Amino acid sequence: MSFNLTSLIPGVGEAYEHVATYGAVATLLIFTGVASKSGMKKKGEGAVTPDGHLSSRGLFEMIVEFIQGLVDMVIGHHGRKFIPMFSAIFLIVFANNLVGVLPGMTPATEQINTTLAMGTFMFLTYNFLGIKENGMAYLKHFLGPLLWLAPLMVVIELISHIVRPLSLGLRLANVMTGDHTVVGIFTDLVPLILPIPFYLLGMFVCFVQAFVFTLLSMVYISLATAHEH
Repeated sequence: MSFNLTSLIPGVGEAYEHVATYGAVATLLIFTGVASKSGMKKKGEGAVTPDGHLSSRGLFEMIVEFIQGLVDMVIGHHGRKFIPMFSAIFLIVFANNLVGVLPGMTPATEQINTTLAMGTFMFLTYNFLGIKENGMAYLKHFLGPLLWLAPLMVVIELISHIVRPLSLGLRLANVMTGDHTVVGIFTDLVPLILPIPFYLLGMFVCFVQAFVFTLLSMVYISLATAHEH
């Protein structure tokens, strides 16, 4: 297991370093979000005019616009009420992935317990939203289109849904573990210059994995909240 600075926190150790890392990243995002929101309290044109410099407010606005475009494409305009949730999911996954780029840190998303918990959260969320949106009629899609195939379709659908949180968690954890391992190997071999391309590639992988996790979550919620016509 790679060394992580959060393991030095009293009471944390190696067993809970991923929990401490995840908590630290979440806390930092909350404080950054609060600070960015304070910049939106301006009146008049200042409330809608973009900042003339790089700022946390501009970064959050860019991410929200990016997520809005994805929501409109995957779910439709009626899915815009989920934009805050998807933005939070993307940010927490992306930020935790990026932690692995910092010396002395390993990403919380490298730990399978963390990613399976996130996958389970999405599993519970899309099923809850499906029942909330369609009532008990949501359960009809488990039966399939033909009544005589219902027993077989129930088994297939249950397996399909159970695999979803596992696939979300395993994909994210395994890719981040591989990425961090590759960067670590080249850093140990040649500490200067050579690891730079791998750091850049690692940052790209961090973004892609956050994007894939968020996009699949959108697809699951889109399927769960769709109305039959």
